[in-house]
Amino acid sequence: MGKRWVFLGAPGVGKGTQAEIVAQKFGVCKISTGDLLREAVTQGSELGQKAQQYMDRGELVPDEVVMGLVQEKIATCLNGFVLDGFPRTVKQADLLASFLEQRGQTLDQVVYFSLSQEEIIRRLTGRRICTQCQAVYHLDFSPPRREGVCDRCGGPLQQRRDDQRETVSSRLSVYEAQTAPLIAYYRERQVLAELDSSGSVETVRDRLLALLNRSERA
Repeated sequence: MGKRWVFLGAPGVGKGTQAEIVAQKFGVCKISTGDLLREAVTQGSELGQKAQQYMDRGELVPDEVVMGLVQEKIATCLNGFVLDGFPRTVKQADLLASFLEQRGQTLDQVVYFSLSQEEIIRRLTGRRICTQCQAVYHLDFSPPRREGVCDRCGGPLQQRRDDQRETVSSRLSVYEAQTAPLIAYYRERQVLAELDSSGSVETVRDRLLALLNRSERA
């Protein structure tokens, strides 16, 4: 039946990076709604066309459309999955629980990646991306050899609008309002585990694998 995990946490806590690692290690699907939306729009599927209409108007894609994409993907994941940043709201969590129940399944564990707001802001505002090859750098953790220039292709580096301080503060406010209530939701259902996501990628990976292995033995 495979494993079924959800990784929760604010933008910048590293859950996407860790979801990639876990997906490779355990042979499960990594499911990110951002990836699913981009894929569906590119392929021009029915759900993709619906999503495109909302995105073109600058509106949020409705839960039903997002959930439809997630359901389609989960149905292909025979060895299990790790959901990266979904569900984002209690309503989405209810939709996910109902869908899994229909399949005779439940979530094995929800991992909440905790990190201080100051550290999240430092991580996000320090990110720089190459405008040509999309390589990612960080001013503190993985700076380029020459300031403002990509090591790989020599292209100019820039800060995404999403990573500017004002936008980061706004993203964190949205997260607190919409997604933070999920911590209580999953704690009540006794599937929540909290993970300290400070430190290097390797440090967090080791903590996470220890946590997942403990829950497997429990």
